[in-house]
Amino acid sequence: MSTVRTLHVRIEGLVGVGYRAWVESTARAMGLTGWVRNRRDCSVEMVLQGPPERVGDMLHRCEQGPPGARVTKVEVLGEEAGAYDGFKVLPTA
Repeated sequence: MSTVRTLHVRIEGLVGVGYRAWVESTARAMGLTGWVRNRRDCSVEMVLQGPPERVGDMLHRCEQGPPGARVTKVEVLGEEAGAYDGFKVLPTA
């Protein structure tokens, strides 16, 4: 069993301008690495990497989001490879 899981995730809904910052601070507090960015189609895309149970917990937290967010879908796009150093907010793609 792997001690690290890396997921590529897409989030849809009315999440507001603070969602990326919330993801970054929550992921860092949980000891996760990866990145998050807005997409031009108004979705949010991210890669989460860390212990499987923490990655799963973060996915559940993303379903709720910060106060005021209305998440309609959290979709795992796939398992990813690679190593990440820290957690970053990337420019909109």
